[in-house]
Amino acid sequence: MSTQSPGNEKRVTTHVLHEMKSRGEKISMLTAYDYSMGRIIDAAGIDVILVGDSASNVMAGHETTLPITLDQMIYHASSVVRGVQRALVVVDLPFGSYQGNSKEALASTIRIMKESGAHAVKMEGGEEILESIRRILTAGVPVMGHLGLTPQSIYKFGTYAVRATEDAEAEKLVGDAKLLEQAGCFALVLEKIPSDLAHRVAKSIAIPVIGIGAGPHVDGQVLVVHDMLGINNEFKPRFLRKYADLHTTITEAVQQYVRDVKSVDFPNDREQY
Repeated sequence: MSTQSPGNEKRVTTHVLHEMKSRGEKISMLTAYDYSMGRIIDAAGIDVILVGDSASNVMAGHETTLPITLDQMIYHASSVVRGVQRALVVVDLPFGSYQGNSKEALASTIRIMKESGAHAVKMEGGEEILESIRRILTAGVPVMGHLGLTPQSIYKFGTYAVRATEDAEAEKLVGDAKLLEQAGCFALVLEKIPSDLAHRVAKSIAIPVIGIGAGPHVDGQVLVVHDMLGINNEFKPRFLRKYADLHTTITEAVQQYVRDVKSVDFPNDREQY
């Protein structure tokens, strides 16, 4: 992957992320699922864009991340990549495309990389998916890990509550984080775990640790863009900070458009040929 974007701005690579951790510079990460949003947040200076399987929720309206397919993830990823010049683009391997079958995991990853032009993939799980991670890495594809609350396993957990609050699960999470680093993952997402535990993990491994609901003592943060922009009003976890209220802004704009059309205020003399 070239380290220079078309605008001569240095591209973010896995190596750049490691350098950021080593000098204590925090890593910013957001999701995106389409060309327009990817282009906007890339130009705004985001370091990493995650084409998340959360598209299943915010784009398709499903209750969980499980229904989204590999073909759909490739469609979203290719759309985002076309709008990005600087950020590292990471794509979630969707449910069913890698669990329990390392050959299928590699085949899924190769399709994502070849058909979307993305730069890396992300996978949920620890020791149980090490074989798949190692096989993907043999093809030269960077892998980002994901521990803590893993939404693809929601029916196993039965709840979206904070994970690893008990000692046994916390110790397994720390062990899994070290295994993912040893296997060759370039970074790790920790979702919805106690802040002190996330801090412990971030200090115990050399690869960057990105948190979502994991406190401030990690190497970076990630949020779902529809949540932080206030497009989605239903999702209100403690860890979410809303930086805009686009739900209200869009609603009011559409309402004004409807009024203008019905009153024949739009289009006016300047808005016609």
